[in-house]
Amino acid sequence: MKEKYIRNFSIIAHIDHGKSTLADRLIENTGGLSVREMKEQVLDSLEVERKHGITIKAQTARLEYTYNSEKYYLNMIDTPGHVDFGYEVSKSLKACEGCLLVVDATQGVEAQTIANAYLAIDNDLEIIPVINKIDLPSADIEKTKQEIEDGLGIDASDAIEISAKNNINIDKVLYSIIEKIPPPKGNIDKPLRALVVDSWYDNYRGVIFIVRVFDGQLKQNDKIMMYSTKKTYEAEELGIFTPKVKKVDLLTNGSVGYVVANIKNIQDAMVGDTLTLADHPTNKPFEGFAKPKPFVFAGIYPTEPENYEDLAEALEKLQLNDASLTVEKEKSDSLGFGFRCGFLGVLSMNITKERLEEEFGLDVIITNPSVLYKVEQTNGEIIELSNPSKLPPPQKIAAIYEPFVDIEIITPAEYVGNILKLLQEKRGKQQDLSYISQDRVLIKYSIPLVEIITDFYDKLKSLSRGYASFDYNFRDFEKSELTKLIILVNSKEIDSFSMIVPKDKAYRTAREVLKNLKQFIPKQLFEIRLQAKIGGKIIAKEQISPLRKDVLAKCYGGDITRKRKLLEKQKKGKKKMKQLGSVEISKEAFIKLVEIKN
Repeated sequence: MKEKYIRNFSIIAHIDHGKSTLADRLIENTGGLSVREMKEQVLDSLEVERKHGITIKAQTARLEYTYNSEKYYLNMIDTPGHVDFGYEVSKSLKACEGCLLVVDATQGVEAQTIANAYLAIDNDLEIIPVINKIDLPSADIEKTKQEIEDGLGIDASDAIEISAKNNINIDKVLYSIIEKIPPPKGNIDKPLRALVVDSWYDNYRGVIFIVRVFDGQLKQNDKIMMYSTKKTYEAEELGIFTPKVKKVDLLTNGSVGYVVANIKNIQDAMVGDTLTLADHPTNKPFEGFAKPKPFVFAGIYPTEPENYEDLAEALEKLQLNDASLTVEKEKSDSLGFGFRCGFLGVLSMNITKERLEEEFGLDVIITNPSVLYKVEQTNGEIIELSNPSKLPPPQKIAAIYEPFVDIEIITPAEYVGNILKLLQEKRGKQQDLSYISQDRVLIKYSIPLVEIITDFYDKLKSLSRGYASFDYNFRDFEKSELTKLIILVNSKEIDSFSMIVPKDKAYRTAREVLKNLKQFIPKQLFEIRLQAKIGGKIIAKEQISPLRKDVLAKCYGGDITRKRKLLEKQKKGKKKMKQLGSVEISKEAFIKLVEIKN
């Protein structure tokens, strides 16, 4: 196969702008699958991908297309479709020479459109603008072209106007891929240099990973090496996806295919790593390789203690396919035994919860999510922690650093005031504000990650009536005035309710948590004290009054001294119970409180 007949491209778009639907039409129009074999979102293999309309795992397909009597091989490298998977998106784009930038004609340029376009520009890709959903009554093609030019600086005068759903102008997309995207460069005579684009675990064959070959060639049974670990394996099986699996004997310069090498741990075939030959390795590994680092953490507990082992087994299986998921054992006084898990973002956390419930049939509780903090202690040591209950005492803390993100919001101009107010409440710092069209505004802010992992998205959509979109990228750790808020029930600390909060919001947060906690703890025969403290100081308190039992009900008359004796006995009993009684916080109450906190 000659390089001049190969085209490697990707499709990038904001969520729900039609990326997966366009991929379906390209596969269908090139004969990759017959009409009988086609289904919606054919490259989305996970049930949760179909449910949410997003791509989580990158997939590939080699499409064969005849143009001007010459057969071309179009390697479509699908990209994950959410901000949480930005690293994977960047590696998928690195494997291409060009991309299709899909924009919905009814919604225009959105925040993630801009973020993905910048990634493509950074990778020096040929960008082909594609305007989708042109057949809808609310489509505004000219306005969308103007937004692409003003917001992205990309010439959209010859943007391809399509309807992926109704198969309109898909042939023009195929022509443009061949005419505008350059063929791969590289040298077949150089040592093998291939980029790992994606990887997953198969129960029978171990890790299967997708590679794009940039130099050299890979043959079946070659001895290969992963550059980051220096571990060597044998390439037992090579193949391509059409999107059906097809075995091949050789992956040559410019090719995209899969490799099976009896690798048992997905950590040994990480996205972004360099694959080369063990006996003749390359001296030019790909730059920017990094192990995915979780930024959002939460506890996962089974609702029934007897399901603990099943949960452990399920998380272990999920880890086989998700190198970014971290799991460690954890014990909570109120929830029992569970696991502290780290995720790329809130979507990753929610997807994990859904897969545990739907694929493994488990009923689980997820605690309030937190982020990774860096704590500088008075002795100069810097520690990282995600569990608020493990924060050192105030006298041992010199400074606390929390992760900040750069956030981009695109909204109709009429909602700007309300959104800016929300960003100020969330401790945001304004970076820029500009109009990308007459009535659409691009807002850029720096904001603490913890402020956007709970209710931010819902509030943004509510304030903008669903029209605003946002995207974020990790910025850096910055010093903040934070403190640990401790919740006590009858003077006993409840570790699961501990949280790290801004000092200026501590009192308001404490009042809100205690007020909600009071609703969900049932009354006992003794008084219950709810308190919130910072360091050794109580800053808020609530009381739950005891159940009243009428001990005089059996007295139908008689001497008043008998009644006094019964009341005195009850008083002593309540005093003793107050000293000895313990408060059980049910899991149902815990779930409701977490829902309110979120």
